[in-house]
Amino acid sequence: MSSTAGQVIKCRAAVAWEAGKPLVMEEVEVAPPKAMEVRLKILYSSLCHTDVYFWEAKGQTPVFPRIFGHEAGGVVESVGEGVTDLSPGDHVLPIFMGECKECAHCKSTESNMCDLLRINTDRGVMISDGQSRFSLNGKPIYHFLGTSTFSEFTVVHVGCVAKINPLAPLDKVCVISCGISTGYGAAVNVAKPPKGSTVAVFGLGAVGLAAAEGARASGASRIIGVDLNPKRFEEAKKFGVTEFVNPTDYDIPVQEVLAEMTNGGVDRSIECSGSTSAMISAFECVHDGWGVAVLVGVPHKDAVFKTHPVNFLVERTLKGTFYGNYKPRSDIPAVVEKYMAKELELEKFITHSVPFSEINKAFDYMLKGESLRCIIHMDG
Repeated sequence: MSSTAGQVIKCRAAVAWEAGKPLVMEEVEVAPPKAMEVRLKILYSSLCHTDVYFWEAKGQTPVFPRIFGHEAGGVVESVGEGVTDLSPGDHVLPIFMGECKECAHCKSTESNMCDLLRINTDRGVMISDGQSRFSLNGKPIYHFLGTSTFSEFTVVHVGCVAKINPLAPLDKVCVISCGISTGYGAAVNVAKPPKGSTVAVFGLGAVGLAAAEGARASGASRIIGVDLNPKRFEEAKKFGVTEFVNPTDYDIPVQEVLAEMTNGGVDRSIECSGSTSAMISAFECVHDGWGVAVLVGVPHKDAVFKTHPVNFLVERTLKGTFYGNYKPRSDIPAVVEKYMAKELELEKFITHSVPFSEINKAFDYMLKGESLRCIIHMDG
């Protein structure tokens, strides 16, 4: 691959030209990486619900034409000036949250919210020069989450690239680069349920199931799944969910249902749906005195969270997290090793597989609620 270093690469990319319309396979030009950037050859990508959410552009700022994708695995093709810890051929996961290793957040043991590289859903260009590295017929195609993995080659800031064990199968560990780490980390790093505790998980998509898996790994004895889709309940048992609640089955708020089931409230709750009503329920269902609620889902940009201040005064705690509080460069290689050591199962999250040329099928599966994760083989 070194023969392409410093040159513009022409490759296939699935371009979203407008909101909600099928992606179009185009031959785009991918510029070489500039200072502190790397160009990656993407081998496998996966469809995350966040891609669908911003592709639909319902309640978010529309930025088009754009190359979506942020959950992937690949190899380094070339590196820009100043990049010292990555080399061509390294196996990597591009990650939407960055780690510059220099700011106060990166130096903190409590935060992963890098000042330089924190998530920015509206930005469609590279931070170094405000330009896109993708073009078609001389016109820019915009980036998404600094990753844009629905392209055979992409350019990413070095701080958003985790170097991993080259023996790890990229078609499996690619899901660690977003959804699975987000849910699992929300449980083990943020909620931290004590052994024997009761945990409620709101939203039983891939992220919620990963949160349930994290709660089980932490030793929770009861894991209550809350979802509007009863079809998800049977599948959720594989991830440690022990009981199920569908809010539409009750005439009272679901937080009251959960309080009745658990003698006053759950010890921990993790909200993974993005619904503000679910966020409020997740907070109000935790036990007073020690209950902790963790918000994971991405809300509508105009969403408002309302609850009575007394809910805080009675010593409930509300937290939020992006990417499960993991620092991508420092922490993610160890998460990959958890999979390699068979301490973290990824296969059960992967329900479908499609060639790159049929990427729109992955969107169909997600929209129909049929898939947890669909792996996209970029060579197909």
